[in-house]
Amino acid sequence: MLTYIAKRLIGLVPVFFGITLISFFVMHLAPGKPTDIQTSLNPKVSYEARLRLEKLYGLDKPVYVQYLDWLKRFIRFDFGRSYIDDRPVSDKILERIPITLLINVSSMALILLFGIPLGVISAVKRGTFLDKASTVLVFIAYSVPEFWLALLLMSLFGISLGWLPVSGITSLDFEYLGVFGKVLDVAWHLILPVSIAAFGSLAGISRYMRTSMVGAIGQDYIRTARAKGLAESQVIYKHALRNALLPVITILGLSVPGLIGGSVIFESIFAIPGMGRLFYESVMARDYPTIMGVLSIGAILTLLGNFLADIAYSYADPRIRVSGE
Repeated sequence: MLTYIAKRLIGLVPVFFGITLISFFVMHLAPGKPTDIQTSLNPKVSYEARLRLEKLYGLDKPVYVQYLDWLKRFIRFDFGRSYIDDRPVSDKILERIPITLLINVSSMALILLFGIPLGVISAVKRGTFLDKASTVLVFIAYSVPEFWLALLLMSLFGISLGWLPVSGITSLDFEYLGVFGKVLDVAWHLILPVSIAAFGSLAGISRYMRTSMVGAIGQDYIRTARAKGLAESQVIYKHALRNALLPVITILGLSVPGLIGGSVIFESIFAIPGMGRLFYESVMARDYPTIMGVLSIGAILTLLGNFLADIAYSYADPRIRVSGE
């Protein structure tokens, strides 16, 4: 098992540097430069001043040299300084990443808590009214645009009913609340964002789970288990479910980048100061160091999610672990 894990970890290194290389060059293909953003609104800035500013940021060097300079800093765990406010990029990321991780982990918990049982029930009750109703509801949920649903729920629960807050993650009197009050306040603000983040993925996971479970129930070993007189619950949840989880584990690993990328949308809509909003603001300002910092963290989390999915896959099916070694 240790050999299997070591091979997976070593294989992630070239993939990560490949992602950063492509991201760096694609980032520089976008029109405009950070100096254009800073000087375009000031007609008194001369051409020579712009050149000096580009030299200060290192933008006068070839792109591959800029990437090597960034890579040298990254190896030293230095993301550089932001072009916007000259703050260390690592400090800006450390401020924002806990919020995004909290939202994504909470949404993933909702997906697992409701998506997998819904898929199992639909498979076990295949062809019944419950299965058909859940199928219709799931496909409707899967087709609804998240930004439209977010605006609709904000209008309903936030403006019309006044039940839930529609922006930020804390109230104005947050600093005067006790520890328990602060936890409740943050949880209250995250109800809508977390629900929106989990909505589409929950629908997809439930369908994948249903399809995989239907295939597992039709296998010969399930008929053998029933012929031995095992209880139906034991047949379903001990024998069928473990094998049905294999493709779902892969889908969960692949859904990590979708959750992180989707945070750009709902964090902007709900005015949440997370990684998604930081990335959007950095792209608009052509803040290259911050963009690369956010992309690097996103790549690490994505690769880590796929790595954990591989490990979980090998535990669910020992044959994979043996063949991988």
